[in-house]
Amino acid sequence: MAQSVLLSQTPDLITDLVQIRQLGEKKLDENRKFRVYMKTRDYSDRILRRTAEGIEDRIDCTECGNCCKTSTTEISERDIEKLARHLHTSPGQFLAEYTMLEEDKGRTTRVLKFTEGAGCVFLDGKLCSVYDARPGNCQRYPHVVRGNGSIASRMWDFVDRASVCPIVYNCLEAFKHELRFRR
Repeated sequence: MAQSVLLSQTPDLITDLVQIRQLGEKKLDENRKFRVYMKTRDYSDRILRRTAEGIEDRIDCTECGNCCKTSTTEISERDIEKLARHLHTSPGQFLAEYTMLEEDKGRTTRVLKFTEGAGCVFLDGKLCSVYDARPGNCQRYPHVVRGNGSIASRMWDFVDRASVCPIVYNCLEAFKHELRFRR
């Protein structure tokens, strides 16, 4: 049976993860065009943020956890210190047990350990076992409402995340409608 993260039976939100993956992949080119469209238009970021907040309020991330199953999480020095304290260990021991280096486009970053199929080292079912001390990237995910800069400046992330995250997929569809994007 397909997983669903819908809090209410609102018919205009799509939350089935299989459907999200299929639609996100099917609309990849359309979403890339929309990204360009957004960057070349003047619009109210405040309206888009309100739209995104409304969608985030109706989808419970703790019922999904798909991002934790499919993506690695880059961590900062502050995250390392906070998580080490939370786990009652030293930063060095934390790094050795719970992180790994990841190579991406010629850049090496420190990420939480990740196993294909199981996801993040701290994922327990659909929940984060270190939720109260989770990294800043996790707190801001999916970076639609909370993030640096305007929504348009973060659009490069949304295109890929539309096939993983119900919030991102539904936000992109709502933004297209709000900005009268012709498909």
